[in-house]
This record gives sequence, C-alpha cells and structure tokens, in this order.
Amino acid sequence: MAMGKMSRSCLLLLTFLSCFSVIAFSWQQPRPETVDLAYHMGPVLTSPVNVYTIWYGHWEAAPQGIIRDFLLSLSAPSPSPSVADWWRTVRLYTDQTGSNVTGSFVLAGELHDSTYSHGAALSRLAIQSVIRSAVAAHPQPLPLDPRNGLYLVLTSPDVEVEDFCREVCGFHYFTFPAVVGVTVPYAWVGHSGSQCPGMCAFPFALPEYMVGVRNASGGGVRALGAPNRDVGADGMVSVIAHELAETSSDPLINAWYAGDDPAAPAEIADLCVGVYGSGAGSGYVGSVFKGSQGEAYNLHGVNGRRFLVQWVWNPVKRTCFGPNAMD
Repeated sequence: MAMGKMSRSCLLLLTFLSCFSVIAFSWQQPRPETVDLAYHMGPVLTSPVNVYTIWYGHWEAAPQGIIRDFLLSLSAPSPSPSVADWWRTVRLYTDQTGSNVTGSFVLAGELHDSTYSHGAALSRLAIQSVIRSAVAAHPQPLPLDPRNGLYLVLTSPDVEVEDFCREVCGFHYFTFPAVVGVTVPYAWVGHSGSQCPGMCAFPFALPEYMVGVRNASGGGVRALGAPNRDVGADGMVSVIAHELAETSSDPLINAWYAGDDPAAPAEIADLCVGVYGSGAGSGYVGSVFKGSQGEAYNLHGVNGRRFLVQWVWNPVKRTCFGPNAMD
C-alpha cells in the first residue's frame, strides 16, 4: 500500500487497509480481464537489498524474533512451500531493462528507538523523521544507504500512528531529501495486537461485527490460530510481506500498479488482500495448512518457523498466486 493511496480493489471504494477485515469476508479473486496492472517505466529494486529495521517503542524479544525470522526467510532456504518460494512471484516483475526484482535481502542493521524519540503518537510524515533520527543516532546510527537501503519502521503496540486501525495497517513510500537527506524506499507497519487485531491481524482475530456470525454449516465463524502463537506479530508478518512486495515492485510509485491515477494505485499485493490459498473468496481465506495445535500457515521459514502470508498477483498466470497453491 502506497502512502495515502486509495485501493480500487476495495468494495465501496473504501481505503485499502480500512477494509482489510471487510474484504477478508467478502473478497473474490479478481478476474484477469478486470485487472489493468501495467508497468509505468519507473525503477524496481533489482540490486541486493539491505534492510534496516527500526524498532520504535517498547518491544519484547519474542515478537521481534518472529519478525526477524520472517525477514531472514526471504532469501534463506526453508522447506517448501517457503517464504523464498513465495517471493519468487514478486521476482517476476522487471524494470525497463528487463532486470528482475531482487531475491537477495540482508538484515544489515537494527536500531531500537525505545525512548520514543518522536513521541507515542506519530503522523504519517513523522515516520520519515524517525528514519532521520535513526541515521543520526549517537553513538551507533544506522547507515544512510540510498543505493541499496530499505528502511522498515515497526511501531510497538502502544504507539499510535495517523490513520492506523482506521485506514491503514501499514504503508510504503520514499523519503524526502528535505527530511532525511536522500530519497530511499521505506515501509511502516504497526503492531495491532492491543489496538485493532480484528482489522490488522486478521485472520488471527475477528472484527467485532463478525463475532457470533454463523457460517454456511451453521457453526460460528472462528479466527484462525496464529502460527507462532502471537496474534499481533503474526498479523504484522503478512502486512510486512505485503509492503515489501509493493516496495520492491513500485518503490517510487511509478512502476507496477493498476489504475490510471498514481495517487491511488492498486499494487501487486492490493489485488490479493484476503487470499492465502486456493479457493479463497466469500470469507474463506483459502486452503492452508493446520498444525497440531490448530495454527494456520501456508509458508515455512528459517528456524522451524511457519507463517501465514497473503498471496500476490502473478503477472504470468494473471491471478493471485502462492507456493501453497493446489493447482
């Protein structure tokens, strides 16, 4: 999701992540003939990416470990279907030279902003100021890396961000030289565990309007089990995956997106919100795996981790696709 955009895929033209949970129960995979995804001649991230993570606020070690293992899994081998397998769909996108999106990610640095350097309530633009502070921090700043850097700002459960839980669960954009000093891609994702799990940690939590709703067989609709038993962190993983896929294929909001308005692009993950497996639609997330404790997942990662990550649009198959597909 690009900063401030309106997704054309959302019902009733609601903003994309404001209908994150709504679409989960009403989403239908788009028909190929209705998707006008096009390349707009801008760059994609073709070089190896250095990921710089900024942990803003108060973070416990356990959720950090879940998220860190997901990021490590983007390039590391894991049992199939793996996170790296999932990323192969993103790699199908190319720039005007024919170069593909990179498959190489390095966790190049982390900074813990546990002092809430810009307060516990942030505007969207303030996320760039958080990055500026991180690259100027004393005594160990993050590198300012305009060539290969991607900055990932993750806010803790007690941090409020403008439009978080109302319109967005995360977004990506690029920094302004007037704020950070250079133009570099970044993404922000919030921890929704205590603020809005039914919206931003779906399908591991249900929105209020779904509590008590009966399904087609007469039973109650239930949330799925979180694969790492952490609703907030497991929910963040899928949003992080969503934003990384779009940051890599549309870093400056002038590369791969559907629609005619660059201020309101529908990017490659927007087209597949709520789709996690084959047969997804009408409130069904699709065919996914279940662990012995009822935890739902569709991907394997490093260190024995399992993750549930939404699919992205495959430009070759012209449909939403993931490595756990049954066909």
